[in-house]
Amino acid sequence: MTPRPALRVAQRPDTSQEDIDTRLYQAIFDGVLNHRLTPGTKLPEPELCQLFGVGRAVVRRVLERLAYEGIVSLRPNKGAVIAEPTPEETREIFEARRSLERILVELAVQRASARDIDVLRRQLADEHEAMHRFDQPSWARLASGFHLRIAGLAGNSILQRYLSELVSRCSLIVGVYEPPGNAPCEHDEHTAIVDCIEARDASGAISRMEAHLRELEERIETSRMQGEQSLGQLLGLLQP
Repeated sequence: MTPRPALRVAQRPDTSQEDIDTRLYQAIFDGVLNHRLTPGTKLPEPELCQLFGVGRAVVRRVLERLAYEGIVSLRPNKGAVIAEPTPEETREIFEARRSLERILVELAVQRASARDIDVLRRQLADEHEAMHRFDQPSWARLASGFHLRIAGLAGNSILQRYLSELVSRCSLIVGVYEPPGNAPCEHDEHTAIVDCIEARDASGAISRMEAHLRELEERIETSRMQGEQSLGQLLGLLQP
């Protein structure tokens, strides 16, 4: 009698390595989103290894992923830093974001439930509270979260993932190059978008979102970006 081949038990994937990668990735990603990590911030591998209790292979894998997404710059023989967007990159990022959010807000109008609208209203209330207690980090997080929450209502995880990357890159730009004092007008713009979603006014929501993102881009002071001024100008020794 021919013996049967031994059954091979399917091995469950080892998620521990994936969890470590995710924890490190998310810490850096959230630091950018919340404006704690600003453009040019160094990310030394030894320090990241020590902070997260991981080896260099893990750190390098995560940094390469962040570099692929445009959040980190890897400099030969100098290590990794948070990316410093140029004016041209800024234009392209906002152009891509407007196109993507146009689709997402239209889908959100079609698919958002009454309960979803209530959640958006609570989000607006949290924004209002952060704005009036002058809590800029919380405001920045909530402002980014507003757009991601609308993306979630669209019901398309692929588009939502793309927007998450673009929002993080916009946070880099806004956190450094936007003048202070714009929270009230942004909050009003968010409120108008929610009003349109609740009224099932797709064209109004798209128009409001488009205007909101264009105004945000127009407030960016690209003259302050790296490469636009010489060191002498930055030190006040030469006129721009």
